[in-house]
Amino acid sequence: MKRVEKKAKPSSKKKAAAKPKAKRKASGARKSPAKSKKPARPAAAPEPPKAPISLKSDATKPPSELIDQRIRDVAGWRGAMLGRIRALIREADPAVAEEWKWEVPVWSHDGIVCTGEVYQNVVKLTFAHGAAVPDPSNLFNSSLQGNTRRAIDIHEGENVDADAFKALFRAAAARNSAAKSS
Repeated sequence: MKRVEKKAKPSSKKKAAAKPKAKRKASGARKSPAKSKKPARPAAAPEPPKAPISLKSDATKPPSELIDQRIRDVAGWRGAMLGRIRALIREADPAVAEEWKWEVPVWSHDGIVCTGEVYQNVVKLTFAHGAAVPDPSNLFNSSLQGNTRRAIDIHEGENVDADAFKALFRAAAARNSAAKSS
């Protein structure tokens, strides 16, 4: 029987060796977390989210229903603005395809034209190839340094020129179609 006990002890020592033991004070008591030398951080109010409001996609729902749901969920001026932009996009290009990617609405015509992201203080419309699209009305006001994308940031109380936006969207869709055919 002693041999069985000896065989059991080495395997238990290997397990014990894998887990380092916590250092103890000379008294044998562990250090209490309450007696930590680090100063306690004051409780701060939670910060508002910096990322887009997330609506987890439901694979069983069509993209148009997910976009409807996003508009309802964000409500307020942001939901109203996203709904207005969606209506302008549909007027500008009746053949536009609505998609749901990256947890945001996406409008495509021969490729992605733009996305509609909703943030805490802004509704952002990012045009995938906006740098290659003429913008005579200077609607693009964000992401201007890049070589590909351009964006329109709409803040509360701001208005979007409907005719200029529709012309910009048509130009971006035409750019996609031209790139696809070449």
